[in-house]
Amino acid sequence: MTFATIHPVTVGDLTFDVRTSGPGDGEPVMLLHGFPETSLSWTSVAARLADAGLRVIAVDQRGYSPGARPTDVAAYATGLLADDVVGVADVLGLATFHLVGHDWGSAVAWLTAGRYPERVRTLTAVSVPHLTAYTAALRDDPEQQQKAAYISFMREAGTAEELLLADGARRLTAIYGDDVPVALVVQYVSHLAEPGALTAALNWYRAMGPELADTPRTQVPTTFVWGEHDQAIGRVPAEACGDFVDADYRFVELAGIGHWVPEQAPDSLAEAIITRVRT
Repeated sequence: MTFATIHPVTVGDLTFDVRTSGPGDGEPVMLLHGFPETSLSWTSVAARLADAGLRVIAVDQRGYSPGARPTDVAAYATGLLADDVVGVADVLGLATFHLVGHDWGSAVAWLTAGRYPERVRTLTAVSVPHLTAYTAALRDDPEQQQKAAYISFMREAGTAEELLLADGARRLTAIYGDDVPVALVVQYVSHLAEPGALTAALNWYRAMGPELADTPRTQVPTTFVWGEHDQAIGRVPAEACGDFVDADYRFVELAGIGHWVPEQAPDSLAEAIITRVRT
């Protein structure tokens, strides 16, 4: 099977698009993408993980899969997103699995590992640190406050969609900068321009609340990967991340790398994931 092949996985009333690669009997690794991306963000990383003998499962998450796109903002509460991860694992027959998340996918991964430590073998979180560390920095750190200023815009229903998609999605395209290959940007933007898709993705921001500060401490072996030039996450929460992990922990800082780690530094990220899985 190629990574580009989509397999539908139905969990309750929702059907998720899932891409897979690697041997069927390999250690299962579930990959959760961020905003504004899709599971295709893992293409280069997935190839390296599959070559290492791992079974790769990359999910187009709630709102990104056309068959899992409810209209109610409340349907995108972070707890429900974490439940989706376990639901997909259940359907695939995975009693336990390794979990990797980037950006919003990292936020979901932290919550999944915190709530379901018996299911998650290891965690590799990318770009977004433990949510308690993040929310503390959002409250106290001027740099993080500045880096997160865009969130209020994302929460503006209707206005954000209109501005991001105006002028041929010029503003949406600009979010990726020069760090994401043009071919992937075209696919991301095309996907999010589908009816209802961008609103569903933005509903993740609109549904987030103060409960993220109460994300459980992490009990599973964890690696946090952060680019030193991350446009959205500052050094204060990145360095505080390990304070909320009660297990073996590694902080991997990538010099010269920004926020789009899976696309910009697939070799380094794949190495960090493989090392964590095999430790």
